[in-house]
Amino acid sequence: MKEVPTLAHAAHAHKVKRYSGLMDWLTTVDHKKIGILYLLAGGFFFLVGGLEALMIRIQLWKPLNDFVAAHTFNELLTMHGTTMIFLAAMPMIFALMNAIVPLQIGARDVAFPFVNAIGFWTFFAGGVLLNVSWFAGGAPDAGWTSYAPLATPTFSGGHGVDYYVIGLQIAGIGTLVGGINFLVTIINMRAPGMSFMRMPMFTWTAFITSALILFAFPALTVGLVALMFDRLFGGNFFEPTNGGNAVLWEHIFWIFGHPEVYILILPAFGVISEVISTFSRKRLFGYSSMVFATVLIGFLGFMVWAHHMFTTGLGPVANALFSIATMLIAVPTGIKIFNWLFTMWGGSIRFTTANLFAVGFVPTFVMGGVTGVMLAAAPADFQYHDSYFVVAHFHYVIVGGLIMGLFAGLYYWWPKMFGRTLSEGLGKLCFWTFFIGFHLTFFVQHFLGLMGMPRRVWTYLDGQGFNNLNMISTCGAFLMGIGTIVFLLNIVITSFKPSNAANDPWEDGRTLEWTIPSPAPEYNFAQTPLVRGYDAYWKEKMEGRKEMMPAEPLGPIHMPSPSILPFVMAVGLFISGLGFMYGKGDYGDGFKAFLFNNHIVAIFGLAITLICMFLRSVYDDHGFHIEVDEITGDKGVKA
Repeated sequence: MKEVPTLAHAAHAHKVKRYSGLMDWLTTVDHKKIGILYLLAGGFFFLVGGLEALMIRIQLWKPLNDFVAAHTFNELLTMHGTTMIFLAAMPMIFALMNAIVPLQIGARDVAFPFVNAIGFWTFFAGGVLLNVSWFAGGAPDAGWTSYAPLATPTFSGGHGVDYYVIGLQIAGIGTLVGGINFLVTIINMRAPGMSFMRMPMFTWTAFITSALILFAFPALTVGLVALMFDRLFGGNFFEPTNGGNAVLWEHIFWIFGHPEVYILILPAFGVISEVISTFSRKRLFGYSSMVFATVLIGFLGFMVWAHHMFTTGLGPVANALFSIATMLIAVPTGIKIFNWLFTMWGGSIRFTTANLFAVGFVPTFVMGGVTGVMLAAAPADFQYHDSYFVVAHFHYVIVGGLIMGLFAGLYYWWPKMFGRTLSEGLGKLCFWTFFIGFHLTFFVQHFLGLMGMPRRVWTYLDGQGFNNLNMISTCGAFLMGIGTIVFLLNIVITSFKPSNAANDPWEDGRTLEWTIPSPAPEYNFAQTPLVRGYDAYWKEKMEGRKEMMPAEPLGPIHMPSPSILPFVMAVGLFISGLGFMYGKGDYGDGFKAFLFNNHIVAIFGLAITLICMFLRSVYDDHGFHIEVDEITGDKGVKA
């Protein structure tokens, strides 16, 4: 058992070396900085995925267009979906969770700071590996769901799908350890008085999301490992000609894939709950019903995966059961919608940019939910399936839901993360261009689907009635692109302003993160706060206090040491992924053939990772302490 450093160590604790510049970011284990790293990486991949989407829409803006070749279109389609779900949406959720959840529960850090850093760097290594495929002879082209047998060597002979399989396995390690970390943090590290039924809604949704990650991601890992064995080592899990079962892949993928939809949308629900409550100056209506609705959505999310498979011939009993379960999930979601409306009812509403995105989210998500109930009816789904109607539904839920929620969260918590408030004028321009562009893009796609336009088609014939609606959809996509550029412009302009945001820049903050300086100091709370009710900070304000009551005296604060090991471990996994992928190749160069065909490169990469794990195990790092004089003289650490 490792010795846990106590305050008694403070006087003679080893003073850690503080890094600066790039080294600081490569070695950091501070959850706030890791949140910013997730935001930067997720934002970068969001732009990549957005460019891929624009190229898809340019190809489809008129019939018989030849902007990109059919094969390239398939690659764009696959990489757009994969990038947006795994490399943009997930890390931006983790960015907000890292930056805010420990502050909302009154914790000084996450439970496992070192593991938190591993989570980021493995996600990033997997994302980079996946996108290397563009420059290495072809990206994956079997769709973002990578259905077998299309993804097996018979139909996808190059290395494209290998990049998908191995890149997502490495990125998935990061997501899984991140989910475990937040579960432990929220269960074990809440401030005194912060019972479960006093936790802010965003923390609740992060908690349920982490539980879903814990159960859903292993299913994806199993599927990816089996597909990797099919592709690299001649396995036959999904190869029908050799006795494999292609429908098995669909089951494995959707047992992960449907909970993944809720992993994405639940944190957005949490953000909307925080933002609407704050800017209505009202306690969230029906808090306990919101909590139970969140738990129920998480539970039912695992019961409905086969509604993606109504057309695979499961039979009437399975179709009926999954149909009913899918309609049931609309009930807890409806509870949330009405609770947000009742929170606004009679409130003193301020339409800040964050609140515009939150209010715009509500009707948009309802539309996505209604089309989801339509798709839940199995007989109707036989008609809608594989048409643009499904594309429209999915984007209404994920873009109209998740991305609007993320924008609301970023405008709301930007001052807490960076100490600067984003421009409201540019923010409102961003909202209206993005919101109108979104509805222009995807609303018409419902009708394209009902008129019979199939998904995943590279082009279409003239005279089928698709022309005008596709052109409107493409114009909307460019308007969304303009909204995103305005957001980036806002960030650049704001970064030149002084970092002087108030503790509570909105003046109506209700939760613990608004009680500490903006940006938060390295140690978050000089003294752990004592929580005396739900909306802890608002309760103190209503009783005339300007700050929280401390639950402990002022004393030295123990902090974890920075470490380069998580970064090096991720580099090792990246190298081993490339090594396994190119293990079977016809190399003209004898030395190259020796290195790859004998898996020496793969073993070298794994050795780097294992050596780092060994070093972490044998080196007993007690961290360091921040002394009282540093705390009292320090008003905040710049990110």
